[in-house]
Amino acid sequence: MTDVTSETELIPAPSSVAHALPGGGVGYILDAGTEIDAGPGTERVAQWLRATVGAATGLPLSPHRDSGNRIMLRVGPGESDDPEAYTLIVDGYLVHLWGADEPGLFYAAQTLRQLLGPEAFRRAPVTAERRWELPAVSIRDAPRFPWRGLMLDVARHFMPKEGVLRYLDLMAAHKLNVFHFHLTDDQGWRVQIKRYPKLTEIGSWRARTKFGHRASQLWDDKPHGGYYTQDDIREIVAYAAERHITVVPEIDVPGHSQAAIAAYPELGNTDVIDTNSLSVWDTWGINPNVLAPTDNTLRFYEGVFEELLELFPSEFIHVGGDECLKDQWKQSAIAQARIAELGLADEDELQSWFIGHFDKWLSARGRRLVGWDEILEGGLAEGAVVSSWRGFEGGITAARAGHDVVMCPEQYVYLDWRQAPGEDEPVPIAHVRSLEDVYRFEPVPERLSEDEARHVLGAQANVWTEVMEDHARVDYQTFPRLAAFAEVAWSALPAPAERDFADFERRMAAHYPRLDALGVAYRPPTGPLPWQRRPGVLGRPKDGPPPNA
Repeated sequence: MTDVTSETELIPAPSSVAHALPGGGVGYILDAGTEIDAGPGTERVAQWLRATVGAATGLPLSPHRDSGNRIMLRVGPGESDDPEAYTLIVDGYLVHLWGADEPGLFYAAQTLRQLLGPEAFRRAPVTAERRWELPAVSIRDAPRFPWRGLMLDVARHFMPKEGVLRYLDLMAAHKLNVFHFHLTDDQGWRVQIKRYPKLTEIGSWRARTKFGHRASQLWDDKPHGGYYTQDDIREIVAYAAERHITVVPEIDVPGHSQAAIAAYPELGNTDVIDTNSLSVWDTWGINPNVLAPTDNTLRFYEGVFEELLELFPSEFIHVGGDECLKDQWKQSAIAQARIAELGLADEDELQSWFIGHFDKWLSARGRRLVGWDEILEGGLAEGAVVSSWRGFEGGITAARAGHDVVMCPEQYVYLDWRQAPGEDEPVPIAHVRSLEDVYRFEPVPERLSEDEARHVLGAQANVWTEVMEDHARVDYQTFPRLAAFAEVAWSALPAPAERDFADFERRMAAHYPRLDALGVAYRPPTGPLPWQRRPGVLGRPKDGPPPNA
């Protein structure tokens, strides 16, 4: 069989692509008579095909009766027991999509959509004359990692529900399967908690917003806010589940909590500062106002998590744990008394105790705690999963201690970092991390043994939105780099230096029209378009390669 990768131009790259017919053969043409033969357990994928491919092509894709002109969907035992594995075969007689389980079949359908061309990514037909031909191919594929994530920060700049649903569709199109939903921070609380209504009445909006980096002198004086009702969350979670995406919520504790303290001042260190004077923070950076390590705070957040667990069925619940300044705890008699009461050595161990409390609380309810790598400080909570963001070291330490890890080092996959040098990059943050830099990211460090490497669940790209005031800015920072990340997380690529970036760029040339059809305001390869720039808005660019990259 002859390799036909050059003809298919798929992203992420599948494990194997070959001609389905000797000598190349002819492809398969979808037309008004094409039916969907949906076997048991495939009904949701059939529905997705009709709603997306059917809408774009204008073809009915009716349920199969007796026609030989069909797309056959099947799930069940096969070459792989990975539930996300699939096979797609197109010959002159049939389109056959098989998945080891429903997720694999769904990814086969995503690949089918790519094979049909960029017009298949539109919401309605653009021409009645379009010939919907598939190449004669045989594709076998399965992901490298079970955790292929995108973290979206909606706390700094709120993204309305429709925007979140859109990003779930974009994730599905790139075979990503974990949506890390960063719901709370100093600048806003974004999820309705019915027993604590002030979290959204007060904590979900701020009077103004810093425009640009925190050193900028510019302000947007328009009040900013928004939150998701519990029904909004249920809708988002259900929409994600239909696309085989797990939603992992994040409620940040004990730092990054000024929005909560503004709503309920008793949560803060009242013996150190006047917490009644705090409002939702309107600028960026690391905030000194952190939660008090009191029983009242623990009970309050147990109430938050009780409602959260009813909304999010995910095994994993993220509690943040990053960038918790401990100056107030050092000054607080209440915090120092708690350290003495518990026999702790210092404030780092106090944070470990705080995180450990919720690790046990979540474990007792069948869930697993996830936290940023600062939760290693003072001792790692038993059973906790580490999001390694300050480089690889936290992940290496956690994996060697037998803890599961999600690799998301800022030096490679923080998509708020600038994409290129030059003054035209809008609000440039940190070091340059180009499309090629992301493509050469390797989630499993060489220093890990084979057994230790098994604790790397996968990887995640993080989108922090301090300097992204609307969805177009989020698109610009996220794409096309998320496409490169998706291939790193899905495909079995060689070592970073050996990866064929030129081939990836060639396939991206075919992928940009798909993004165009989806309405993604990505950064063009030639640089930002005039309306994508933000002249005069101060960023924080840093020169040279990032440290520890």
